[in-house]
Amino acid sequence: MNAQYMRWLELVGTLLVVVGALNWGLWGLLNLNVVEMLLGGWPTVVRVVYILVGVAGLWLLYDWYVKMSKK
Repeated sequence: MNAQYMRWLELVGTLLVVVGALNWGLWGLLNLNVVEMLLGGWPTVVRVVYILVGVAGLWLLYDWYVKMSKK
């Protein structure tokens, strides 16, 4: 794949994982679900966001594994 495309994909994946981590942290500390708060009117969109966060986490884990295997 194109190196610029891969950097963009890694950036989006990282941002999604950070959003997911912050959401989980706020849920644990304050019982506040930011994704539901912002997108609660669209349950399908909320589900898609959760799926994208999970896929982003798997992608970053795979990317990390590949980079560590090359060392």
